[in-house]
Amino acid sequence: MTDARTTAGGTAPAGPVSTLLCADCGKKNRIRPAERGSPHCGACGKPLPWLVNATDATFVYEARSSVAVLVDLWAPWCGPCRVVGPMLENLSREYAGRIKVVKVNVDENPGLARQFDASSIPTMIVIKGDRVVDRIVGALPPNELKMRLFPYLMKT
Repeated sequence: MTDARTTAGGTAPAGPVSTLLCADCGKKNRIRPAERGSPHCGACGKPLPWLVNATDATFVYEARSSVAVLVDLWAPWCGPCRVVGPMLENLSREYAGRIKVVKVNVDENPGLARQFDASSIPTMIVIKGDRVVDRIVGALPPNELKMRLFPYLMKT
C-alpha cells in the first residue's frame, strides 16, 4: 500500500504498512517508513527489529531512513540467501533501532536487481544518508558479516 490515507487530523504519511513483532513483549506493531528515528513498540516502548519487504514500487519509501539501511537482494531458490536471511533477522533484533533491513526478492523486482547490479545473490547493499556506502556479495559467516556492518551500526 503506497498511497496516503486520510485521518481525522489530516493525511497520514505515504508508504507501505509493515507489521513488526516486538522482540520484548510480542506485540504486533503496524508502521510506515520513516525518514527520522526508528520504530518503537506501542505497548512497551522498546525499539523494534526493523525488517521489511520492499518492491520496485515501495523501495523509494523504505530506503529513506536516519539509520543504516541494509538492502538484501535475494531469491527463494538461492541456497546462500536462505542462510543469510536468518542472520539478517538476528541482526535486526540485536541492533533494533540502529539498522533497517529491507529484503528485495530479485525475481519479483527486476528493476531493483538492475539498479544495484545484483548479478550474483545474495547481494547486500548498505545505504547511509541516501548514499551506498558498502556492498557485500555472497554469504559471509555471521561474525564476519557483523564485523563488516559494525561501522554502520554505531549509535550516532
